[in-house]
Amino acid sequence: MTATDTGRDALSARLESGAQALALDLSAAQRAQLMDFLALLQKWNAVYNLTAVRDPGEMLTQHLLDSLAAVAPLRRHVHAAGLGAGGGMRPETVRLLDVGSGGGLPGVVFAICCPEVAVHCVDAVGKKAAFVQQAALTLGLRNVHGVHARVEALSARFDVVSCRAFASLPDFVRWSRTALAEPHGVWLAMKGRHPADEIAALPADVQVFHVEPLAVPGLDAERCIVWMRPAV
Repeated sequence: MTATDTGRDALSARLESGAQALALDLSAAQRAQLMDFLALLQKWNAVYNLTAVRDPGEMLTQHLLDSLAAVAPLRRHVHAAGLGAGGGMRPETVRLLDVGSGGGLPGVVFAICCPEVAVHCVDAVGKKAAFVQQAALTLGLRNVHGVHARVEALSARFDVVSCRAFASLPDFVRWSRTALAEPHGVWLAMKGRHPADEIAALPADVQVFHVEPLAVPGLDAERCIVWMRPAV
């Protein structure tokens, strides 16, 4: 066994432990795809400038596990809203737009863990959208699409519009408003500590219906999801 193999095995064990801590039921194939995605991030980071984090262990915690922390909440929303195959609201695949996705975080992680969700990762930087497309091809993910565009220019509508450390909440909802499918669409904004000031600055026609705390395994920092929808 090579040093590289040993390092991957150690990271894989941490990923499995983290998934268990998050109560995520991931198949061996999904865990392998997540590890392959981490390897792609490492390989292409120098070329595409995908993240300032260079250490593989830190990438695992700060990017993969951080993104995985939002998977169970997303799954719960899809189930509770009756979205997806067999759901009463929309019988077809759930459509999710990940805004400012960069290297596909959390979009590609969502796609791996939620195969019933069609994930579109939009970024204004062409090389980052190209990386997502390449990752989708390499990992065999048919439900991932890299989109090079500004979110304001998109005409398609999505059931869930997500972001992770993209912009303030008011800017996020303003720029992505036309991409949200109404009346059932929701915004899923991953944040650090509770963004009370940003929530207070939201327009009156946007309702925050839940601020959900997240616990990221191995990360001693506050995280939460701010769930929003158009006010009735």
